[in-house]
Amino acid sequence: MKSGMEVGRQESIQIQVTEDMFARFEDVVVHPVYSTVAMVYHMEWVSRKIILPFLEDDEEGMGAAVQVKHIDAAPYQTTITLTATLIEHRDNLVLTTIEARHNDQLIGKGEVKQVILPKEMIQKKVVSNK
Repeated sequence: MKSGMEVGRQESIQIQVTEDMFARFEDVVVHPVYSTVAMVYHMEWVSRKIILPFLEDDEEGMGAAVQVKHIDAAPYQTTITLTATLIEHRDNLVLTTIEARHNDQLIGKGEVKQVILPKEMIQKKVVSNK
């Protein structure tokens, strides 16, 4: 990894809840609100933004763990801001905390762990798992 990634670094994304983000199972909408599945996706995405400027050409990040607490509902067309904060960077481990907010209201929080690996090693894992 390139140098410069320091604890406290933050990245944010802003999304608007769309119908494809609704809580659903087998194409049946259970609740017309922002789903936990969508929240996990966006938490991983904003956490990835933490590492992107620091990856070498031969490196890639992989998700290793996600912890999420979905606190409140966000209906259709709600604007949500997700902010990741780097809390640990040790060797090839990157740990972030994330908050998801609508205005000042906390609707979700969690942690995402990523590991930075050589692309070659990742490719070997992909091929060996076929």
